[in-house]
Amino acid sequence: MREALITSLRNSKIANVLELKEKSRERHAQGLFVVEGAREIKQALSSGYKLNSLFLCDRIGTATIFEHSLPASTRVYPVSGEVFAKMAYRENSDGLVAVMLLNKCSLDEVKLSKNPFVIIMEAVEKPGNLGAVLRTADAAAADAVVICDPHTDLYNPNVIRSSIGCVFTQQVVTCSSESALQWLKAKGIKSFAAELEASQKYHETDFTQPCAIVMGTEATGLTAFWLEHADARIKIPMRGKIDSLNVSVTTAVLTFEAMRQRGFKDI
Repeated sequence: MREALITSLRNSKIANVLELKEKSRERHAQGLFVVEGAREIKQALSSGYKLNSLFLCDRIGTATIFEHSLPASTRVYPVSGEVFAKMAYRENSDGLVAVMLLNKCSLDEVKLSKNPFVIIMEAVEKPGNLGAVLRTADAAAADAVVICDPHTDLYNPNVIRSSIGCVFTQQVVTCSSESALQWLKAKGIKSFAAELEASQKYHETDFTQPCAIVMGTEATGLTAFWLEHADARIKIPMRGKIDSLNVSVTTAVLTFEAMRQRGFKDI
């Protein structure tokens, strides 16, 4: 259902989109978040997320084409180029911004394979790092990504952008470290904490069993909680002078070593 063209930056609906884009507390208070781009919107819809409203700029050709793929009852708000430029959060946008309903997943709802592989992120801070980890999880078909005590919002537009929509392809849960550890133990999943000072090397670790890798922040690494309670501590041997691998690269190295040991089955 097409509404009238919005040309004012002071329009209440535009102001609300900007609030949702910029403020985590508004996203969680309203149960809504913003997604930009046809690829990401389609991925969210195919993963079960519900569309609240769609804003499009007719000056960008693909926007109108996308509109025709939606149910006739969808509330569509055409906006001027100036208004869309204010709403957009990436370069070379395709003219589409959607407001969608949050779809939170709990640990109890996670569906595991017979031999699960899980990625645990503790206190992740940078949206770009989280987005990159979600891309790795998608590429490896990890069972789930569990974000413990997060310092960045999963529905931050920069997470969605940097993950290229993989935030929607994965089972992603946010919870406390204590809850995550209890869940791992209840499911019989062994935990491997990544630590620079560990003595056990990652390529000498058995990832063929149900397991999870646990990653900390780049600045301080894992907290004492995970270092004390994980089943084992592992490291990637560094040959250079600086410990230069960031958390997303480290996660990718460990994840694909696990996939190599598993023979890349089901990928």
